[in-house]
Amino acid sequence: MSSTSDISPPAATSARTADLRVLLILSALMAYAAASTDTYLPAFPAIGAALKADPGLIQLTLSTYLIGFSLGQLAWGPLGDRFGRRKPIIAGTLLFIAGSIGCALSDSVGQLIGWRVVQALGACSGPVLARAMVRDLYARERSAQVLSTLLLIMGVAPLLGPIIGGQILQFASWRAIFWALVLFGALSLVSLLALPETLPPSRRSAQRMSAVWRDYAMLLCDRKLLGYSAAGSFFYGGIFAYLAGSPFAYIEYYGVPERFYGFIFACNIFGMMGTNYLNTRLVMRHGTQRMFQVGAVTCAIAGVVLAMNARFGWGGLAGLAVPLFFYIPMSGFIVANSVAAGLAAFPRQAGAASAVIGTMQYGSGVLSAALVGWCADGTPWPMGWVVGICGLGCVLTSVLMVRGKDKPASAGPAGGGDAGTPERQAAA
Repeated sequence: MSSTSDISPPAATSARTADLRVLLILSALMAYAAASTDTYLPAFPAIGAALKADPGLIQLTLSTYLIGFSLGQLAWGPLGDRFGRRKPIIAGTLLFIAGSIGCALSDSVGQLIGWRVVQALGACSGPVLARAMVRDLYARERSAQVLSTLLLIMGVAPLLGPIIGGQILQFASWRAIFWALVLFGALSLVSLLALPETLPPSRRSAQRMSAVWRDYAMLLCDRKLLGYSAAGSFFYGGIFAYLAGSPFAYIEYYGVPERFYGFIFACNIFGMMGTNYLNTRLVMRHGTQRMFQVGAVTCAIAGVVLAMNARFGWGGLAGLAVPLFFYIPMSGFIVANSVAAGLAAFPRQAGAASAVIGTMQYGSGVLSAALVGWCADGTPWPMGWVVGICGLGCVLTSVLMVRGKDKPASAGPAGGGDAGTPERQAAA
């Protein structure tokens, strides 16, 4: 493998600049979900009052979005494998912009729910194809390192989203939040002009879209892809259970002032950013599988401790916050490594494989959040046992279904790609 020393300084500098530009654009694409959900959360009461809808119907604008975001990936992945990455991302961004405009102009909660689904179907093209583009460009360990960098950068989105939404509400109506998302989509669309196509025509799928389901069946029969997807999905289930249950557990059950809830939430986000940074430093040395299993074991232990504390009240507020702080940040070790390892064997079907992973992750999130709501009993227990089961499920699937040693980092991407070019090696 060539090193940076084999390349002239101007060429190495140019490669690093190009990589940084691609990383920033891909981070924006992967931030669609957080931008579309976290930004409008502070506006729930205002939307309910304006549209004369009860809180349950306003909540549907979030859950239906997640369903659309989950299922839409099944279409964008194969489209990316057939037509390249850029054109489907552009189409998805236009759909996201149209959905955001529709949300801003909605006069009833029914219209808002419908346009949120449209918004989600467009937004999900960004993450699913951004993951596939990373697979196009980099080998296994390097792709995990890059994905961690993307997650580290986009970790700012859930931190700033509620703050931006709250500030917009200070000066304008809730509709302005969706107009801000229109602007975000338009800026992303312009930035795509600087995004290179990462899937050359020689590696694109020539199959008809009618054969997509056959390919999905084949992907779901791959033990490692299914294992990594299932383990990551269990982890995501715990994350969404936390999002659904922690506001009630902290604010209503333990009496945490609303203004301080954001600080507790931010601690977990900073923890996620920290573990993503650690993963960028350690994964090339220890491999994706080892880093992934460290995260899986840790979140299982944290989930069980959380469930026990939630059931018996041990430790009070700290008995919830501390285990969650060890569970949530394991995203840095689990998400990037499970995605990179799961996609490693599918260079020609990276879009479809990415769609399988994304659909399972967000689908588990919808189910776990619903479980917390259905089983609500006035205590943190429903959140606790759902997170506990998800943690155990993550580690069990990683042990039972994900086996074998990692390929060495120098092996290069399976099936081709341009990860081995001097420019990419210089960027590494």
